[in-house]
Amino acid sequence: MRKYIFNAGPCKLSDMTLENTAKAVMELGNSGQSILEVSHRSADFQAVYDETVALFKEVLNIPDNYSVVFVGGGASMQFCMIPYNFLGTKAAYINTGVWSKRAIGEAKLWGDVDVIASSEDRNFTYYPTDFKIPTDVDYLHITSNNTIRGTEIFEDIDCPVPLIADMSSDICSRPVDVSKYAMIYGGCQKNLGPAGLTFVIIRKDFLDKVVTDRKIPTMLQYQTHVDNDSMYNTPPCINIFAVGQTLKWIKSMGGVEAIEKLAIKRCDVLYAEFDRNTVFRSVVEDGSRSRMNIPFIMAEGREDLEKEFLDLCKAKNIVGIKGHRLVGGFRASTYNACTMEDVDALIATMQEFEAKHK
Repeated sequence: MRKYIFNAGPCKLSDMTLENTAKAVMELGNSGQSILEVSHRSADFQAVYDETVALFKEVLNIPDNYSVVFVGGGASMQFCMIPYNFLGTKAAYINTGVWSKRAIGEAKLWGDVDVIASSEDRNFTYYPTDFKIPTDVDYLHITSNNTIRGTEIFEDIDCPVPLIADMSSDICSRPVDVSKYAMIYGGCQKNLGPAGLTFVIIRKDFLDKVVTDRKIPTMLQYQTHVDNDSMYNTPPCINIFAVGQTLKWIKSMGGVEAIEKLAIKRCDVLYAEFDRNTVFRSVVEDGSRSRMNIPFIMAEGREDLEKEFLDLCKAKNIVGIKGHRLVGGFRASTYNACTMEDVDALIATMQEFEAKHK
């Protein structure tokens, strides 16, 4: 049977994505070739690529003055590419956990970094909102959702400087005013497809801001990938195909507006259970609680029951609940393809466990 999947990434994918990608592995359309074999220069794959980009633009309502490209290296490569290309003197960052700290560390290789807000003072249990954006920086970088700590910002902030957002784990989970961002990027393995592909949505005039006083290797230049439609070198064709199928699925579900309603419904019932349950509790402050990654722990004095609960989840065909190795506890990643059936199964298991240990 198909398990109840709460993996933080690679993510659970829709049945439509899995089924159509599996068919394409055997044969892409009527090409007589697998998606694993087809040339990225062929008309067959060009049609796949064009459709995927067009769907991305449609689903997220991306304006015409933006380019969408796919690159390798994950979001972690973007931590370095962004300052390599755009940090001339100083950049501003908001520190909300592990991934933003890594982005900050990479940026410091290329210039000054002004950390204008941080939630480290309360162990990253909230998303900071009280900050002033300086106007003398090359850009402001945020991580909109934090997969490890489980905090999220739900608004597209007004920013007087170019705004860059790592949306690896909340892309397509809500409507986004793309026009407020100079660049949005993320690993596709959270909400869009299999690991190994990174999306970049970049405003075309932002490319004019690339620093000119340092040499940037060809593959690390955004312009390279924009000019070559993501095919300066051979892209992972199957990943792009799978992302296209996910975008088709999102469109068929009613678009990001409908996906957001489902996300709110899923997380609301889970957080309500944490607030009610005497054995488990949430660790994130109300108002910052992520819809995509929901960490929780045992109630005080119940820490010794952690392994027993994980064993029960395994027996109930629930996977991916163990918390990140850096923080422990538990984490339910309720990405776009997560169903209410998945969530209900987890809640029933938590209630069964509570009844045993109440």
